[in-house]
Amino acid sequence: MRLDVFLTEKGLCESRQRAKLLIESGLVMQNGRIAAKPAAAVAETDRIEIVGEALPYVSRGALKLEKAFEAFSLDAAGQTAIDVGASTGGFTEYLLLRGAVKVYAVDAGSGQLAAKLRADARVISMEKYNARLLSPKDFPVPPTLAVMDVSFISQTLILPALYSVLAERALLVSLVKPQFEAGREAIGKGGIVKNKADRAAAIRRVADSAALCGFTFCEITPSPITGGDGNEEFLCCFAKGGARPAYAGDVQRRIGQAVGLK
Repeated sequence: MRLDVFLTEKGLCESRQRAKLLIESGLVMQNGRIAAKPAAAVAETDRIEIVGEALPYVSRGALKLEKAFEAFSLDAAGQTAIDVGASTGGFTEYLLLRGAVKVYAVDAGSGQLAAKLRADARVISMEKYNARLLSPKDFPVPPTLAVMDVSFISQTLILPALYSVLAERALLVSLVKPQFEAGREAIGKGGIVKNKADRAAAIRRVADSAALCGFTFCEITPSPITGGDGNEEFLCCFAKGGARPAYAGDVQRRIGQAVGLK
């Protein structure tokens, strides 16, 4: 049996994602030694111990949104928010901790949202929901704040529908993952986008698409941690309304600075 499965089935972790996080943080001991990896085999005679807590959130994703709130001086207090690509709920949890009164947790999958968030009356779980089909009729109270963290799909395919459900002047914090926005020629070994210029081009693609929808590019900052596959990721802030071309010089400059281009 895999170690992450063992921890979950024994009730030591609430989910495999949480187990994976603890293992990768070096907080799980196997026979007195730090466990090597989530897929490590566990024998019946093995002694498994959890020696600490990785972080106070249901997933490491919350650390990324935490960075955005600090870098962009954001406030969720009293706001109705939408979390696109909610998964375990790291972003959703952080929004609640920062005072959001309601969070629509949207995800194409099912059964991933942490139990404590699923039981929270402030969270509206919208599982098996295709974000490309977001519709105002599904949001009685238009969200004034949006966050997005999606994989295996370009955000450019979601932005038009997301724009349509947001309240005027709503803010969007989007975690841009270059590996899902860049062309195949930019993807290297292990699915890593190594070239800084390719990362910048991928972010500009999202910014251009956002501008065409009607979003204004506000700011960008690198994620404090890499994605699970080791890719660099970037947090972008957009505002609904007052669109300007994403190819404007100051936008290109800020994107270049974020990826480390000179």
